[in-house]
Amino acid sequence: MFKFLSDLAPKVIALSDRFPWAIPLFGFGSGVASFLLVERKQELAQILAALILASWCWLLMEKSMHRLVFRWFGFQLPQPLFAYATQLVHQESLFFVIPFFFITTAWNSGQAIYTGLLMIAAVISIVDPIYFRGLVPRRSWYFTFHGLTLFAILLTALPIIFHLPTAKSYYWALAIALLVTLAAVASESQWRWWKRGLLVLILAGVLGAAGLWARPWIPPATLWLTEVAITHSIDDANRAPENHLKTLSQADLRKGLYAYTAIHAPRGLNERIYHVWLLNGKLVDKVALDINGGREAGYRAWSHKVNFPENALGRWQIHVVTEANQLIGILRFTVVAGAASDNVADSPESTPSATSSSVPVTPDAAIKTPLMNLIE
Repeated sequence: MFKFLSDLAPKVIALSDRFPWAIPLFGFGSGVASFLLVERKQELAQILAALILASWCWLLMEKSMHRLVFRWFGFQLPQPLFAYATQLVHQESLFFVIPFFFITTAWNSGQAIYTGLLMIAAVISIVDPIYFRGLVPRRSWYFTFHGLTLFAILLTALPIIFHLPTAKSYYWALAIALLVTLAAVASESQWRWWKRGLLVLILAGVLGAAGLWARPWIPPATLWLTEVAITHSIDDANRAPENHLKTLSQADLRKGLYAYTAIHAPRGLNERIYHVWLLNGKLVDKVALDINGGREAGYRAWSHKVNFPENALGRWQIHVVTEANQLIGILRFTVVAGAASDNVADSPESTPSATSSSVPVTPDAAIKTPLMNLIE
């Protein structure tokens, strides 16, 4: 079996050189398929995500497989096989997660930096001269690349496969990515054991703290807004906003306001999210809401605010965040002196899209709508 793999490896590598677009295309296709199938065919989406995780398990056993094959069969598997396999896993993983992060990113926030890094990493993984000559020999950059990729795939796969809430998925993904990355750093280091141990402890503390600090900049890969509204009232029968507001007067606030959000989540996922009300960037209120995944159009939930500051003039934002403080999206409205002149008061059937009326930052309706129409 292993001899067969040894003979097959050069042929596989030659085919990959001839058709370099095939592996990234497969990874991207499986990512799009999983994104579309999370609701309609959840079991298939779980299988695709599990296969990606299984490829990482194989990759993490690389050195052990080298030793076992040599001990049992007396020959070594060719190094190009493992170099190619590592690149393949990186390509497959990065192109798998890109559809999820592309949709869930709030593009006018710091999340754009993280998703942009993933896209750059995906390009690096398919350009052989950059990957093998520029990245792999620079071990510190290579380990960073490795950890970034593993972190992204865990953020995406854990909620789909195990229905872990986003906050727990984040902590598990961060811990596993750090463990794997730091173990590789320790194994590559030529320092004495106590120096390596000290290095690992320092890096674990610094990178762990950085990962916790950066949570608002990391998109929740499986949660996104499907509809939002600022409204004076909710139609209880249809669980829908009765009007959409963008500009209000202080007198309008006496009626109270609802922040309405429909949030898509994978079936079986129970999640606590928060509506964080901000006035001119300062915290005013924070309301907890529990959502359940499984509804194609998103789980509809809202917070109701009736008490406003005496001086409520200015720009208001409602940040929709997870328990791990990851930003799902933002609702905006403005309170002005005198009568409001820019309100939209339509019936639910004729209401403009959420992005045109309440300006949510995620997802971008121009991109999301064609993708979601593929499910129909």
